[in-house]
Amino acid sequence: IYFPGGLETLDHFFDILTLVQTKKIRTKIPVILIGIDFWQPLLYWFRENMLNQHKAISEEDLGFYQLVDSAEEALAIVKAAPKRNEFKK
Repeated sequence: IYFPGGLETLDHFFDILTLVQTKKIRTKIPVILIGIDFWQPLLYWFRENMLNQHKAISEEDLGFYQLVDSAEEALAIVKAAPKRNEFKK
């Protein structure tokens, strides 16, 4: 779960995206961004620049995270996620 933050927050977010994209993390884990106003410009850049203009990522990569506007929404996603022992290997 990522709240708005600085460069270290972005670094950790990019690290987890890379691990999911390269399948170093093989289980589907929720990656949640809280704060639409903060994250939306970056996510727009992902789609328009990285995906559409430069083809540096795939459409699938844009599905590795979920954007919500409150901690309550994030909690609901976490509660609905499979428990660790329910993940398929």
